[in-house]
Amino acid sequence: MWTTTMASTWLAGFTVCLSLIVSIGAQNLYVLRQAVSGEHVRACVAWCVVSDALLIGIGVAGMAQVLGESPTLAYYLTLGGAIFLLAYGLMALWRMAVPAGAASATDGPAAPTAAARRGLWRVLGALVVITLFNPHVYLDTVVLVGTIGARQDGSLKWIFVLGAACASLAWFVMLASAGRRLQTLFAKPLAWRVMDGFTGVMMLALAWWVYSGLESTGGA
Repeated sequence: MWTTTMASTWLAGFTVCLSLIVSIGAQNLYVLRQAVSGEHVRACVAWCVVSDALLIGIGVAGMAQVLGESPTLAYYLTLGGAIFLLAYGLMALWRMAVPAGAASATDGPAAPTAAARRGLWRVLGALVVITLFNPHVYLDTVVLVGTIGARQDGSLKWIFVLGAACASLAWFVMLASAGRRLQTLFAKPLAWRVMDGFTGVMMLALAWWVYSGLESTGGA
Protein backbone atom coordinates (compact mmCIF):
# COMPACT_ATOMS: atom_id res chain seq x y z
CA MET A 1 0.00 0.00 0.00
CA TRP A 2 1.34 3.40 -1.03
CA THR A 3 1.61 5.64 2.05
CA THR A 4 2.32 9.32 2.58
CA THR A 5 5.81 8.47 3.84
CA MET A 6 6.54 6.46 0.70
CA ALA A 7 5.24 9.28 -1.50
CA SER A 8 7.41 11.87 0.26
CA THR A 9 10.45 9.59 -0.04
CA TRP A 10 9.78 9.07 -3.76
CA LEU A 11 9.45 12.83 -4.21
CA ALA A 12 12.72 13.40 -2.36
CA GLY A 13 14.53 10.99 -4.69
CA PHE A 14 12.89 12.58 -7.74
CA THR A 15 13.76 16.14 -6.66
CA VAL A 16 17.36 15.47 -5.60
CA CYS A 17 18.18 13.53 -8.76
CA LEU A 18 16.49 16.04 -11.06
CA SER A 19 18.36 18.95 -9.47
CA LEU A 20 21.68 17.26 -10.28
CA ILE A 21 21.07 15.91 -13.78
CA VAL A 22 19.37 19.03 -15.19
CA SER A 23 22.66 20.63 -16.08
CA ILE A 24 25.01 20.90 -19.02
CA GLY A 25 27.15 17.79 -18.84
CA ALA A 26 28.93 15.43 -21.20
CA GLN A 27 26.21 12.77 -21.01
CA ASN A 28 23.35 15.22 -21.54
CA LEU A 29 25.03 16.84 -24.54
CA TYR A 30 25.75 13.44 -26.09
CA VAL A 31 22.10 12.40 -25.76
CA LEU A 32 20.97 15.72 -27.22
CA ARG A 33 23.37 15.26 -30.12
CA GLN A 34 22.02 11.77 -30.79
CA ALA A 35 18.43 13.03 -30.61
CA VAL A 36 19.18 15.77 -33.13
CA SER A 37 20.87 13.29 -35.49
CA GLY A 38 18.14 10.68 -34.89
CA GLU A 39 20.56 7.88 -34.03
CA HIS A 40 19.36 5.20 -31.58
CA VAL A 41 17.75 7.74 -29.26
CA ARG A 42 15.59 5.29 -27.30
CA ALA A 43 18.57 3.06 -26.56
CA CYS A 44 20.55 6.07 -25.32
CA VAL A 45 17.70 7.16 -23.04
CA ALA A 46 17.30 3.62 -21.70
CA TRP A 47 21.01 3.35 -20.90
CA CYS A 48 21.08 6.71 -19.10
CA VAL A 49 18.09 5.84 -16.92
CA VAL A 50 19.34 2.34 -16.06
CA SER A 51 22.89 3.52 -15.32
CA ASP A 52 21.62 6.35 -13.10
CA ALA A 53 19.41 3.94 -11.16
CA LEU A 54 22.22 1.40 -10.73
CA LEU A 55 24.81 3.95 -9.62
CA ILE A 56 22.42 5.58 -7.16
CA GLY A 57 21.40 2.13 -5.89
CA ILE A 58 25.06 1.25 -5.33
CA GLY A 59 25.50 4.47 -3.38
CA VAL A 60 22.42 3.81 -1.27
CA ALA A 61 23.62 0.25 -0.60
CA GLY A 62 26.76 1.55 1.11
CA MET A 63 29.33 2.64 -1.44
CA ALA A 64 28.65 6.31 -0.67
CA GLN A 65 29.82 5.77 2.91
CA VAL A 66 32.98 4.01 1.69
CA LEU A 67 33.85 6.88 -0.64
CA GLY A 68 32.98 9.44 2.00
CA GLU A 69 35.48 7.87 4.39
CA SER A 70 38.27 7.94 1.80
CA PRO A 71 39.43 11.51 1.07
CA THR A 72 42.22 10.22 -1.16
CA LEU A 73 39.79 8.31 -3.39
CA ALA A 74 37.47 11.32 -3.52
CA TYR A 75 40.45 13.49 -4.52
CA TYR A 76 41.41 11.25 -7.42
CA LEU A 77 37.80 10.90 -8.55
CA THR A 78 37.55 14.69 -8.67
CA LEU A 79 40.86 15.04 -10.49
CA GLY A 80 39.84 12.33 -12.96
CA GLY A 81 36.54 14.09 -13.57
CA ALA A 82 38.34 17.35 -14.37
CA ILE A 83 40.69 15.61 -16.80
CA PHE A 84 37.79 13.80 -18.46
CA LEU A 85 35.80 17.03 -18.95
CA LEU A 86 38.91 18.79 -20.28
CA ALA A 87 39.50 16.05 -22.86
CA TYR A 88 35.84 15.98 -23.88
CA GLY A 89 35.82 19.76 -24.30
CA LEU A 90 38.95 19.74 -26.43
CA MET A 91 37.46 17.02 -28.65
CA ALA A 92 34.32 19.10 -29.17
CA LEU A 93 36.39 22.17 -30.07
CA TRP A 94 38.38 20.03 -32.51
CA ARG A 95 35.15 18.94 -34.23
CA MET A 96 34.15 22.57 -34.50
CA ALA A 97 37.48 23.57 -36.02
CA VAL A 98 37.71 20.70 -38.53
CA PRO A 99 36.03 21.51 -41.88
CA ALA A 100 32.86 19.52 -42.57
CA GLY A 101 34.53 17.53 -45.36
CA ALA A 102 37.32 16.33 -43.07
CA ALA A 103 35.10 15.62 -40.06
CA SER A 104 34.20 12.12 -41.22
CA ALA A 105 37.57 10.96 -39.96
CA THR A 106 36.59 11.87 -36.42
CA ASP A 107 34.17 10.18 -34.06
CA GLY A 108 31.65 13.01 -34.32
CA PRO A 109 30.91 14.41 -37.80
CA ALA A 110 29.76 18.00 -38.07
CA ALA A 111 26.51 17.04 -39.75
CA PRO A 112 25.80 13.28 -39.86
CA THR A 113 24.57 11.91 -43.16
CA ALA A 114 22.83 8.61 -43.88
CA ALA A 115 26.15 7.12 -44.97
CA ALA A 116 27.91 8.35 -41.85
CA ARG A 117 25.37 7.07 -39.32
CA ARG A 118 26.79 4.79 -36.68
CA GLY A 119 25.56 1.40 -35.55
CA LEU A 120 23.76 0.81 -32.26
CA TRP A 121 26.70 -0.69 -30.41
CA ARG A 122 29.08 2.05 -31.49
CA VAL A 123 26.66 4.73 -30.31
CA LEU A 124 25.99 2.96 -27.00
CA GLY A 125 29.68 2.15 -26.56
CA ALA A 126 30.58 5.83 -26.73
CA LEU A 127 27.78 6.65 -24.26
CA VAL A 128 28.94 3.93 -21.85
CA VAL A 129 32.45 5.41 -21.91
CA ILE A 130 31.10 8.92 -21.34
CA THR A 131 29.00 7.64 -18.42
CA LEU A 132 31.31 5.22 -16.64
CA PHE A 133 34.72 6.74 -17.41
CA ASN A 134 33.71 10.16 -16.12
CA PRO A 135 34.71 10.06 -12.44
CA HIS A 136 32.59 13.11 -11.68
CA VAL A 137 29.48 11.03 -12.42
CA TYR A 138 30.28 8.87 -9.40
CA LEU A 139 30.53 11.93 -7.18
CA ASP A 140 27.05 13.03 -8.27
CA THR A 141 25.18 9.72 -8.27
CA VAL A 142 27.00 7.41 -5.87
CA VAL A 143 28.22 9.97 -3.32
CA LEU A 144 25.76 12.87 -3.33
CA VAL A 145 22.47 11.18 -4.20
CA GLY A 146 23.51 7.87 -2.68
CA THR A 147 24.36 9.46 0.66
CA ILE A 148 20.94 11.13 0.87
CA GLY A 149 19.17 7.92 -0.11
CA ALA A 150 21.13 5.89 2.43
CA ARG A 151 19.61 7.98 5.22
CA GLN A 152 16.13 6.64 4.46
CA ASP A 153 14.75 3.89 6.69
CA GLY A 154 14.58 0.28 5.55
CA SER A 155 12.80 -0.32 2.25
CA LEU A 156 12.26 3.42 1.82
CA LYS A 157 15.81 3.51 0.46
CA TRP A 158 14.60 1.78 -2.69
CA ILE A 159 11.55 4.04 -2.94
CA PHE A 160 14.08 6.87 -3.00
CA VAL A 161 16.01 5.12 -5.80
CA LEU A 162 12.75 4.65 -7.72
CA GLY A 163 12.02 8.37 -7.43
CA ALA A 164 15.51 9.16 -8.69
CA ALA A 165 15.09 6.78 -11.64
CA CYS A 166 11.77 8.44 -12.53
CA ALA A 167 13.49 11.84 -12.51
CA SER A 168 16.19 10.48 -14.81
CA LEU A 169 13.57 9.03 -17.17
CA ALA A 170 11.57 12.28 -17.28
CA TRP A 171 14.67 14.37 -17.96
CA PHE A 172 16.14 12.24 -20.74
CA VAL A 173 12.76 11.83 -22.47
CA MET A 174 12.39 15.62 -22.46
CA LEU A 175 15.95 16.00 -23.74
CA ALA A 176 15.30 13.55 -26.57
CA SER A 177 12.07 15.34 -27.45
CA ALA A 178 13.87 18.68 -27.55
CA GLY A 179 16.52 17.19 -29.83
CA ARG A 180 13.92 15.96 -32.30
CA ARG A 181 12.37 19.42 -32.46
CA LEU A 182 15.77 20.86 -33.37
CA GLN A 183 16.40 18.50 -36.29
CA THR A 184 15.38 21.10 -38.89
CA LEU A 185 17.77 23.66 -37.45
CA PHE A 186 20.64 21.16 -37.38
CA ALA A 187 20.15 20.22 -41.02
CA LYS A 188 22.79 22.91 -41.62
CA PRO A 189 26.45 21.92 -40.93
CA LEU A 190 27.09 25.34 -39.35
CA ALA A 191 24.60 24.55 -36.57
CA TRP A 192 26.60 21.44 -35.63
CA ARG A 193 29.79 23.46 -35.46
CA VAL A 194 28.11 26.03 -33.22
CA MET A 195 26.83 23.23 -30.97
CA ASP A 196 30.30 21.68 -30.76
CA GLY A 197 31.79 25.08 -29.95
CA PHE A 198 29.23 25.60 -27.17
CA THR A 199 29.87 22.07 -25.89
CA GLY A 200 33.63 22.62 -25.86
CA VAL A 201 33.44 25.90 -23.97
CA MET A 202 31.02 24.48 -21.39
CA MET A 203 33.12 21.35 -20.82
CA LEU A 204 36.27 23.43 -20.30
CA ALA A 205 34.39 25.66 -17.84
CA LEU A 206 33.09 22.59 -15.98
CA ALA A 207 36.59 21.09 -15.94
CA TRP A 208 37.92 24.23 -14.28
CA TRP A 209 35.03 24.25 -11.80
CA VAL A 210 35.64 20.61 -10.85
CA TYR A 211 39.40 21.18 -10.60
CA SER A 212 38.82 24.20 -8.38
CA GLY A 213 36.97 21.94 -5.93
CA LEU A 214 39.97 19.67 -5.36
CA GLU A 215 40.94 21.47 -2.15
CA SER A 216 37.59 20.57 -0.57
CA THR A 217 38.24 16.85 -1.10
CA GLY A 218 41.15 16.86 1.30
CA GLY A 219 43.94 16.12 -1.18
CA ALA A 220 45.99 13.00 -1.65
